[in-house]
Amino acid sequence: MEYRRLGRTGLRVSAMGIGAGGPSRLGQRDNIRSEAESVALVLRALDAGVNFIDTAEAYDTEEIVGKAVAQRDRGQIIISSKKRLRNENISREQLRAGLHDSMRRLGTDYIDVYHLHGLHPEQYDYYANEIVPEMRNLQQKGLIRYIGVTEHWNDDLRHRMLQRALADGFYDVIMVGFNLLNQGARDAVLRDAIAKDIGVLIMFAVRRALSQPDKLKETLGALIESGELDAEDIDLAQPLAFLLEDGAAESIPDAAYRFCLAEAGAHVILSGTGNPAHLDANLRSFAAPPLPAAHVARLKRVFSRVWSVTGQ
Repeated sequence: MEYRRLGRTGLRVSAMGIGAGGPSRLGQRDNIRSEAESVALVLRALDAGVNFIDTAEAYDTEEIVGKAVAQRDRGQIIISSKKRLRNENISREQLRAGLHDSMRRLGTDYIDVYHLHGLHPEQYDYYANEIVPEMRNLQQKGLIRYIGVTEHWNDDLRHRMLQRALADGFYDVIMVGFNLLNQGARDAVLRDAIAKDIGVLIMFAVRRALSQPDKLKETLGALIESGELDAEDIDLAQPLAFLLEDGAAESIPDAAYRFCLAEAGAHVILSGTGNPAHLDANLRSFAAPPLPAAHVARLKRVFSRVWSVTGQ
């Protein structure tokens, strides 16, 4: 497993992070896995060298993460969690209560990175003025080590909120949507994050459009129709098949993770699953060599105008 410095936090984090949300929620969303199976899945990742786990109040997976972490050395594990905002202006009291509830469920007396979850641009000023100061108070008390913020990418495709967050410098860590289909964050967010030494977590590296062939064809067809892709660059019968030529990648998801892994400024690439075999495949992707430079250059060129999709 590769480890990286998470920006100005100085934390040593695995390049692969376990995402306890997303479509699978460690196998809990549709009761695909028992609680014990989900705990075992997290332990499997930890034993493979993953030391970064991202969860949230909204995911209902904090207790599972906590039960797994309790069986290993807490000091060696970086826990990221988030306060649910629900498109509302929460109070300082609600922030404190949410943090303490998360710590209780996680079985820990501190959280390494605590985020505002899915902050919308129109909420930005309220949270900057009213809630960030309280997060700093909690940080000074040792309950939060580092302050983070995540965007709501589906509603903020141009990353307006994160651009403000980077300009203000309040946050030690940000979570940004980025994948090979929509690379807009490279110029909109990542370059500034590098300059300011901000920790970056990548979400949406692989979602339905990059894991389900029919969804990929549908998404690429829509992008050609909208003019964001050139038809001559995409073979809809076998989309992105060049990535698999000569064994360059095991699968499209494999290529997608490796594309994000090599992106400058990206520290942790989040990967979610409820399936041990899927976890093992993802671990192989993070241990694989970089994609061929020609493939990376082609992906950057072909998708350079895409802004309208998240790959969800």
